[in-house]
Amino acid sequence: MHSLLIALALALPRTLAQSPTDSLAEIIRARIAQVPGAEVGLAFRRLDDTDSLYIEADTEFHAASTMKVPVMIELFRQIDHGRLSLDTPILVENQFKSIVDSSTYTLDPGDDSDSAMYTLVGTHVSVRDLMDHMIERSSNLATNTLIALAGADRTTDEMRQLGATHTHVLRGVEDDKAFERGLNNKISARDLATILYAIQTNRAASAKSCAMMRDILLHQEFSAEIPAGLPPGTPVAHKTGWITGHLHDAAIVYPRQAPAYILVVLTRGIPDQNVARSLIVDVSRAVYAHVAASAPSASADSH
Repeated sequence: MHSLLIALALALPRTLAQSPTDSLAEIIRARIAQVPGAEVGLAFRRLDDTDSLYIEADTEFHAASTMKVPVMIELFRQIDHGRLSLDTPILVENQFKSIVDSSTYTLDPGDDSDSAMYTLVGTHVSVRDLMDHMIERSSNLATNTLIALAGADRTTDEMRQLGATHTHVLRGVEDDKAFERGLNNKISARDLATILYAIQTNRAASAKSCAMMRDILLHQEFSAEIPAGLPPGTPVAHKTGWITGHLHDAAIVYPRQAPAYILVVLTRGIPDQNVARSLIVDVSRAVYAHVAASAPSASADSH
């Protein structure tokens, strides 16, 4: 039965043959079971709240770069309250303090997905541009610069107010001393879905700020996970995250012929990143087919 469900799900982008009565949970659990040792946290929620699925959704994972979304929210909240401006110039320095003992550390451009950001060290860059780098290119340098501005504790407190109870923003990126002591940023699939839903429904900040956040997330440049399981050209506002043994994607999906929804897939325990990526793509494909199968034949653009 499992192999039949998996085969059906994997064929869905071509056939859209899935019946609304098929068990999405069974399809996804069967696909996860194909990867020995895989741990997956999943949250799926239609924006109209007519359908949802949660698998190990409250399990805490190393947040990796998904923590950059809470940081962005806190910055926009400060902007809404007049404590900060998008045009505020911030000096970019490649020197940060460990939360363990305040010793300094630097980031390696070779380990950053946005190495071009390092050409700006020693210059002033606007908050707007730093946020673009942090989300769209997942810049670690921009993130560490901004988290000092946002405040880790304030960011965590704001996430609690939104209902994200398993989110812990402790520090910037590449604080090796903190990592060795297990002092890591953590998040759950349900929390990320809650956070994205707050951005979508204008609860994370003002309506204007939430619209800007969605636009930033729509321009994220890494699209090999959730977007790769969707029809080409489907708008996706999302944030990926990856470190050794972990690969995540958290998205608001705006299908052109089906209702919009949130999908979060967090993975760990998969040494081969390509295997983890293939798993996320297949889950995305199955969820899209499930949503499309229940959609009216002529659905308005949900974006």
